Amino acid sequence: MSNQHWEHEARPSEVAYRLARWSLAAFVVTFIMARILVILIMSRTIPDLYLHVGGNHVHHLNYGIFMLCGVGAYLLFYQPRGHALSAAAAVYGIGLGLTFDEFGMWLHLGGSYWQRASFDAVVVVAALLGLVAVAPEWKKFRALHWQTAAGITLLTAVFGVLLVHSVQKAGQRIVPSLMHLEETSPG
Repeated sequence: MSNQHWEHEARPSEVAYRLARWSLAAFVVTFIMARILVILIMSRTIPDLYLHVGGNHVHHLNYGIFMLCGVGAYLLFYQPRGHALSAAAAVYGIGLGLTFDEFGMWLHLGGSYWQRASFDAVVVVAALLGLVAVAPEWKKFRALHWQTAAGITLLTAVFGVLLVHSVQKAGQRIVPSLMHLEETSPG
């Protein structure tokens, strides 16, 4: 076969780009919303919404894993088309957002949410850049694209404000102990 034939097959179709946009938009919105809720719960601005079973906190990464398993099975066994495929792409993005929001727990259990500010910011920026990379050309933007962009922009702004506030609040708690530790350390 000629190289042109292979190049044509290797290019993602418009359907693949549409599904990637659905997945990535759902991921960004879910990740930011999960971070906002965690910050609000931990700062005691809103009540504890966590699910507790037998005194154990059920982390939302578990919901994400089950969603990823479910959507994977749905895609494999039902092979949906059209709107059902777009919905599956969105559920996949939500599952990824819930799972990757607690990525630190994959590496070690018990890490502090407050220590993750830079990681959170990097993930949000990377996801936004990825979303821009698969976005349609400006002239092809439809109302849904503009609504999604406006919603993500608003959520990102809220996330940024809450992140700065939570880092400042954590700093007020941590800095005095760090200064005390420094003052009392030998040498």
